[in-house]
Amino acid sequence: MNKRDFLRTSAAFLLPAAVVNLPSLALASTASPPVIRVGVRGGVDEEIWEVVTKVAKERGLNVKAVVLSGAISPNEGVHNGDLEVNSFQHIPFLRDQNQQRGYQLVSAGDTYISPIAFYSRKYKRLSDLPAGARVGIPNDPSNQTRALVVLRDQGVLNLRADFDPFTSTASLADITALHQKIELVEIASVVLARSLDDLAAAAIVNSFAYQAGLVATRDGIAVEKRERNPYVNIIAVRAADKEAPWTRQLVAAYQSEPVRQFIQQKYQGSVIPAF
Repeated sequence: MNKRDFLRTSAAFLLPAAVVNLPSLALASTASPPVIRVGVRGGVDEEIWEVVTKVAKERGLNVKAVVLSGAISPNEGVHNGDLEVNSFQHIPFLRDQNQQRGYQLVSAGDTYISPIAFYSRKYKRLSDLPAGARVGIPNDPSNQTRALVVLRDQGVLNLRADFDPFTSTASLADITALHQKIELVEIASVVLARSLDDLAAAAIVNSFAYQAGLVATRDGIAVEKRERNPYVNIIAVRAADKEAPWTRQLVAAYQSEPVRQFIQQKYQGSVIPAF
């Protein structure tokens, strides 16, 4: 069994036993744990944390990335003390999890953004879209908000004046003005990339765009901004651990030049460092 398989297997049994076996780690808010366990999802985060782990080791931190799959919740793992850290989500997702489940988890630092972008087979810019053009946007609240913010930033529409993406979501009902007479069509995110030929343009989530051979910074006709973007992915810890020295050291290991270079070279603009 290789190391990656072992981590996946271990993760499957890790969370249910945590309350009994590891209560002391949940209380140790300042002392550096002997092993800093980081819950990640497979794919991009798993690959990046392989590099982070090496950088951290060179700086005296023992870090272990635990790859979680299926219904196992990285947030539940940190909340219960099974994990010290997780790295897989953006702030709106964490906010909703805290509200729904009573967690007290916070962001310790930014990692990267997987930008949502509008793509088109027919047009080079959103401003080229003709009247009546059918434009696909995701039908889930989080990604629909991201798409509408891009359209707002591109001058296609206005959203209600009190809308703040850091604290709320937006829907079609929040559009107060539509400056281009286009038709916005709500479609499931997983379907949008496959529907691109049937639409004038579509907002496609990065993971599905990547599977379709599309890269936001190369192929997108409008890409969401990195600056002041709540959808930047984060490193999450318990609130009591946010100011711990080991937390700061871990974030610094992630936000290091070797990690930046790896992200830029590996993903070629489909994943963008946010530090």
